[in-house]
Amino acid sequence: MPVTSKTIDFAGKNLVSCGCSSNASFDRYTVRNHAKVKGWGSDHGARKSVCCKRRNTQCRVSSMKIAEPTLNGRTIAGLTTGLDLKSYSESPVSPARLFEVVADDLLTLNKNLQSIVGAENPVLMSAAEQIFSAGGKRMRPALVFLVSRATAELLGLKELTVKHRRLAEIIEMIHTASLIHDDVLDESDLRRGKKTVHQMFGTRVAVLAGDFMFAQSSWYLANLENIEVIKLISQVIKDFASGEIKQASSLFDCDVQLDEYLIKSYYKTASLIAASTKGAAIFSGADGSTAQKMYEYGKNLGLSFQVVDDILDFTQSAEQLGKPAGTDLAKGNLTAPVIFALEKEPKLRDIIETEFSEDGSLDEAIKLVKSCGGIERAQELAKEKADLAIQSLQCLPQSVFRLALEDMVAYNLQRIA
Repeated sequence: MPVTSKTIDFAGKNLVSCGCSSNASFDRYTVRNHAKVKGWGSDHGARKSVCCKRRNTQCRVSSMKIAEPTLNGRTIAGLTTGLDLKSYSESPVSPARLFEVVADDLLTLNKNLQSIVGAENPVLMSAAEQIFSAGGKRMRPALVFLVSRATAELLGLKELTVKHRRLAEIIEMIHTASLIHDDVLDESDLRRGKKTVHQMFGTRVAVLAGDFMFAQSSWYLANLENIEVIKLISQVIKDFASGEIKQASSLFDCDVQLDEYLIKSYYKTASLIAASTKGAAIFSGADGSTAQKMYEYGKNLGLSFQVVDDILDFTQSAEQLGKPAGTDLAKGNLTAPVIFALEKEPKLRDIIETEFSEDGSLDEAIKLVKSCGGIERAQELAKEKADLAIQSLQCLPQSVFRLALEDMVAYNLQRIA
């Protein structure tokens, strides 16, 4: 069932359906049936050895298998239809392989974070380290490095600049600060199976640690002395707050619309990823069109990631999630699977509006979401955004870095394959 197109105004931005014309634009979304296509399949051969000069040393990536995206035997440049989830389970993509081509960059990042996050204050450093060591994949800085190197090839740059590296560090600090604050607001006891910062050090230290990291990242951001990137990243911090306010004001609201969910998801998740990828392209000296394509890639990848996370909240166990299953629904945060299920099952509305006051009502609601097609329609939404992310990469030359960016999309959809 297609989403009705309508224009709304939020935070000064005119949005059409799930779309708008500014950098924060959302592409028009309609739920559609995706043709069965060959995605990241198992018939792709190993990539040939690639050499890249990094300062005075040679970094050699030997026979690294990076899945070549194809569509009925054609390259991704011809992609016009949807992606098939089944193809991802046939050729699984691991985060370790995704980031192999920027492994040295990530090692440098980890060392630098320890020195810039708060060496002056051991308590705050310990609080931040609780998040840094909680098993995160460093996806956002990895995306900065991948886009930096992919766009640098357009201009013949052989090495990343200091600003590229500082941008990756700033992005990870901002992300970490947002996680610390999110856990306080959500009263979460666990993150990735480990105790949250406020559980370890108390709410006061957690709030101060998050504030400190936002402030520290802002100081380093100002020192980049690039007004376009400063505006871009500053908007992200504003978006975080807007997203939290929007979420808090719509808890247990069964009338919430899909476009509102996507705006909130953009603010809370996709905004940072989009700013990361566009900022990386800007520091490579890419033209405005390419930088905007990298923004679109990050935005749609971020939206797809959020939808997948929201699906997993219903389909994975507490052990897999590192937190209790159905946590968002229990707290009244209605995500894509619930929004879709509400269209078909009036009983679900009745249960949610009681705020799960009766024993067993949460489990019943979860079952209804699963049985009413909410999961399947959310999967279509995740694939829709994945399609758009892939199409945005067509402006880049073929390289191991572009292929890793494509595989990032595959990895995300693989989680629900």
